[in-house]
Amino acid sequence: MTTTGEDTTAAQKGPWWWARWRSAVLDVGLASASAVECAFEGVRFAEAAGIPMAAGIVFGVLAGAVLVVRRKWPIAVVLVSIAITPAQMGYLMGIVGLYTLAASELPRRIIGSLAGMSLVGMLIVMFVRVRQDMAHGELDLGDWFVPFASITTAIGMTAPPLLLGLYVGARRRLMESLRERADDLERELQLLAERAEERAEWARSEERTRIAREMHDVVAHRVSLMVVHAAALQAVARKDPEKAVKNAALVGDMGRQALTELREMLGVLRSGDGFGRQERSAVPLVAVGVAAAAAASRVVEEAEGPCLDDLETLIGQSAAAGMAVDLSVEGEVRSYAAQIEQTAFRVVQEALTNVHKHAAGAKTHVRLAHRVSEIAMQVENEPPPEMSSLASARLPSGGNGLVGMKERVSALGGVFVSGPTEAGGFRVSAVIPAV
Repeated sequence: MTTTGEDTTAAQKGPWWWARWRSAVLDVGLASASAVECAFEGVRFAEAAGIPMAAGIVFGVLAGAVLVVRRKWPIAVVLVSIAITPAQMGYLMGIVGLYTLAASELPRRIIGSLAGMSLVGMLIVMFVRVRQDMAHGELDLGDWFVPFASITTAIGMTAPPLLLGLYVGARRRLMESLRERADDLERELQLLAERAEERAEWARSEERTRIAREMHDVVAHRVSLMVVHAAALQAVARKDPEKAVKNAALVGDMGRQALTELREMLGVLRSGDGFGRQERSAVPLVAVGVAAAAAASRVVEEAEGPCLDDLETLIGQSAAAGMAVDLSVEGEVRSYAAQIEQTAFRVVQEALTNVHKHAAGAKTHVRLAHRVSEIAMQVENEPPPEMSSLASARLPSGGNGLVGMKERVSALGGVFVSGPTEAGGFRVSAVIPAV
């Protein structure tokens, strides 16, 4: 942060009303010079007024010393200088007072009024003084010299300090405005950086969530079927060797498919991480959120995902695992965007996985409806039998399946509903816009 504004105000320390010691020393020096000037001029004033010389000197010193308060009360300094102008003293105080007044934050009408009073007072005093000098024979010039000398002196004593003060005051205000803008800009940049950090953290969290959901959908279903087949293999190994061999082959095939999909997923993630490491130093902070979200999207888009045509294969695998499942399709079959078909497939896949986990042996109905502007799917299972040969599989559940399905459907603007049925089963329904 720059050392302006409140920080600068707190850092400034000086005696009384001065912000800095340097300013105090300057004002005291100017007041001393003004007091000495007024003291010398007070001698002449005492002789002209017929008062004691000491009184004139004391009056001059006190009047000139008023300049020490020019920063705190510039109006008072100018008024005192105007008041002692008829005594022909306080010229330094008048010049410095006008400069300080013009450079201050006072309204322009007050500055103009006091400057006009000072100009008129100086004009009158100089007119009288020059006229007296010409009357005493000290100056032998024409009558034109009296107004010329009066106007020239009055303007010369008033205009330069007034204009210089206005310029310095305007420049000071401009610099303060620029400092304030710089401070505001730094605060805004800091706020933007904090918001960018928050967005980046949110994007990283979203990326982890999406990757975890994709990994869950890719691996959980096949591993669940492998566990179910392994349990069935254990049950029929001695009674039906041919079925045991068939189940073992299915377990092997599913394991290889799971490994293939997992390898593809990890390959996409590795390539994304490598790209991120190479570009991390060159990417600005505000682009981290976009890059993180793009990385998560690449995980889903670059890997070859399933489609609706693979539903029959999916249902066949569940049927081979001992599930009584049927598929019904309504409406005109057509193709959709890859993300829509992949989401619909994952919903059905996860619903069947949940049936394997929680309702082994239950009859399941899968319904798919192609509508004008949307695609709907429903997976409903009946109550599981009390004693199932597949119940010993003991499939673990992480509780993330329904959450992942809802997140997928909601991300596409669809509606997801799940819950138990009146008959004691469970139903999963989802509607996804076709566009």
